[in-house]
Amino acid sequence: MFTLKNKTAVITGGGSGIGKAIALLFAQQGATVHIIELNADAAKEVVAEIQTKNGHAFAVAANVTDQQAIVDALQAIGKIDILVNNAGIAHIGSIENTSESDFEWIFNVNVKGAYNCIYAAIPLMKAAGSGTILNMASIASHVGITDRFAYSMSKGAIHAMSMSVARDYLHSNIRCNSISPARVHTPFVDGFIAKNYPGKEDEIFEKLSKSQPIGRMAQPQEVAALALYLCSDEAGFITGTDYPIDGGFITLNN
Repeated sequence: MFTLKNKTAVITGGGSGIGKAIALLFAQQGATVHIIELNADAAKEVVAEIQTKNGHAFAVAANVTDQQAIVDALQAIGKIDILVNNAGIAHIGSIENTSESDFEWIFNVNVKGAYNCIYAAIPLMKAAGSGTILNMASIASHVGITDRFAYSMSKGAIHAMSMSVARDYLHSNIRCNSISPARVHTPFVDGFIAKNYPGKEDEIFEKLSKSQPIGRMAQPQEVAALALYLCSDEAGFITGTDYPIDGGFITLNN
């Protein structure tokens, strides 16, 4: 079950965190993985790790905000069975301390970046007669989170975008879903805590962990496992759906 043999997967932001976990798992399950990354060195490291395990992977240095670069990159890959829009950035602040440049920066990476990749992938998937798209949303697209105005805006857009694409391409045999994680323990989280709470790392980590009712953050591999299911043939009856993976955050945080 859940084999991706003979499938080609494109994963944005696959050089670290959740994207890296997805890339490693998809390659393990037989996919040829193309990692699109702004950080070319990080992508190459993941590719090298995949290759040491006899997997097939390639690094593509490109900025998801550059539509022509993304179109060119996907055209060069050619056959695309799976697209995972994972690349994204975070921002902390309410609307009062979100500058116009901050707002545009978040929108360009998180929303336009996903749009650019879907825009480039859809013609290739239509020509092949099938395809699967998975977008990384967030619990912030479902519930209000303090000081996450711009980030929540961008993930709400991803949630709605996923449903729209699913509806438009039902008859092209192209599925589109999204995942909404709560906090996931990645190097980004550790760096954020170290930068903003020096000397209080353990205390803040514990506080953030317990904000999920289950009492901990998710591991990247757990998100990757859900991504694998949604991108596999076993999920062939699922489209236009968002899947929270949140330790009970949305429903149990009363």
